[in-house]
Amino acid sequence: MKLLISKAYPTIGKQKSARVVSAADVISPSKLDIRVGRIESVKKHPDAESLLVESVDFGNGDVRTVVSGLAGIVPEDELQGRLGVFLCNLKPAKMRGIESNAMLLCASRDEPRAVEPLDPPEGSEVGEKVFVHGFDEGDPEPQLNPKKKLWEKIQEDLRISDQLEAEWQGNSLMTTKGVLKCRSLNGVPIK
Repeated sequence: MKLLISKAYPTIGKQKSARVVSAADVISPSKLDIRVGRIESVKKHPDAESLLVESVDFGNGDVRTVVSGLAGIVPEDELQGRLGVFLCNLKPAKMRGIESNAMLLCASRDEPRAVEPLDPPEGSEVGEKVFVHGFDEGDPEPQLNPKKKLWEKIQEDLRISDQLEAEWQGNSLMTTKGVLKCRSLNGVPIK
């Protein structure tokens, strides 16, 4: 009887509409602008004990200020002069009054607390693009829209493998010189 009634008097407005997925809605790591940068200087943030302020060279005159929460976790002298891997198309954010224009990517474990910046492969150049193997087609977004939470969705699947290699959904993060690595933390997320 219910079947007969539902056919005779269909419910209007409760039908699910098919959502068209545009190319802009597709979650792809190729939309991230991840690059190799050289940390030229490191100093403690004047207004926050847990923050460091780094000056990072991305080549071609592109020098950016990066604020990271690594004070007391990663020694300043370990960061000074080293190559790092940075997400460069996040919306700039003020952190205790200083604008940060990129984010240093690190392997991170909560208990016991440990953080290690990712290492680009030997021979990587300042400014070199980092890509996910198999997802190297397409251009990165000029700036990620924070409302779409693209970084947060992709970050959920960024990890360090048991072989200490950076990966997204099992695909290697790499430059033209090889795979990004972590020195000692395996099986942890990349943040």
